[in-house]
Amino acid sequence: MNFTNLFSGINLKEILRNLPDAVILLDNSGRILWTNREAEYLFNIDTSEEVDLYFDDFVNKGLELVNRSSDKHVPVIAGAATGENHEFFIELNASLMEDQFIVTIRDVTAMTKVLANAEKTGRLNKDKNLMLNKLTNDFKSPLQSIIGFSNALTDGLGGEIAEKQSKYVKIINKNATDLLYFMDKFFEFSKAESNLVKLDIKTFDVINKIQEIIRANENSINSKKLTINLEFEELASKTITTDENILKTVLQNILEVSLKLTEIGSITITLTNPDMENVIKRGVKVINQADSRAYLQISVKDTGMGLKEIELDGLFEPYSQLDKINKKNFIRSVMLGTVRTLLGRLNGTVWVETEIMKGTTFNIILPVEKGIILEDE
Repeated sequence: MNFTNLFSGINLKEILRNLPDAVILLDNSGRILWTNREAEYLFNIDTSEEVDLYFDDFVNKGLELVNRSSDKHVPVIAGAATGENHEFFIELNASLMEDQFIVTIRDVTAMTKVLANAEKTGRLNKDKNLMLNKLTNDFKSPLQSIIGFSNALTDGLGGEIAEKQSKYVKIINKNATDLLYFMDKFFEFSKAESNLVKLDIKTFDVINKIQEIIRANENSINSKKLTINLEFEELASKTITTDENILKTVLQNILEVSLKLTEIGSITITLTNPDMENVIKRGVKVINQADSRAYLQISVKDTGMGLKEIELDGLFEPYSQLDKINKKNFIRSVMLGTVRTLLGRLNGTVWVETEIMKGTTFNIILPVEKGIILEDE
């Protein structure tokens, strides 16, 4: 069928002429035989001139791209320009019937710029995080010196100081300690976000690891006279396969958040193999028809005051907290942002359940069977 003959029907001509996308008819040499209104506007073509125009006059390697689109039945992105050298980007789809091409064209300049900016922003963010991690010690060393010397002054190593001076030194020490803690958490988040954390998958006893984390937090636990319960009776096996250091960081941050939320009562850490319905519901990838034993759920439930609805907004997204004045919520989001980012590296997930006056539960699910981890990599 020849498109020139096909266009003898006035109805089809009118339909194509008024389409929102540009439509161009080409012969097999790339010469333009016909254009609709949108194509004339897009390429600034004056059809009243008796001049042969070729698609390559407007699109770089135009005929080559038309053949590629037609042969592979795929859209192609290309650079284009009008006769006045106004440059833009197009997406073209081409179909060949006998010896002629019908080409539909859409201006995607705005979309291309958005994608380019997104790629640039992503690259800049990665470079920023790499720089921050390289400068970690340069940022932290002065603070560590302030903390060390202020402790020495308080202990009288520099001689006796007056009561008022001692009070000021203690304020300096506390503020420097708080700032160092925040910077530790911020750099931890920055490192996780920049993908500098390399996976080290190994098999280990998860109960021993959690008990180690609990012991590391004994001072905070004892200062509030809290009880820590560890329940794992329903767990099929205490031995799991995943990244031990990442899991330690994840659980350390969650436990710290729970400790800050809880003034009296207890924190219960429960380990189970989640049912597959919940694994799928939470968006964790299921591989090779794995059963529940291939996944681990850890729930950390406290008896604190619970989180208000306004505190849930951006709970795992520290950047969304920048315009808010609550420093406590920002640090919490930095810590939980690290948790979510690191769990993503392990193909896991995290979510929170909370009720005012009844406490908060942080839940994580992650694959812990060697076969499914290696296959997903």
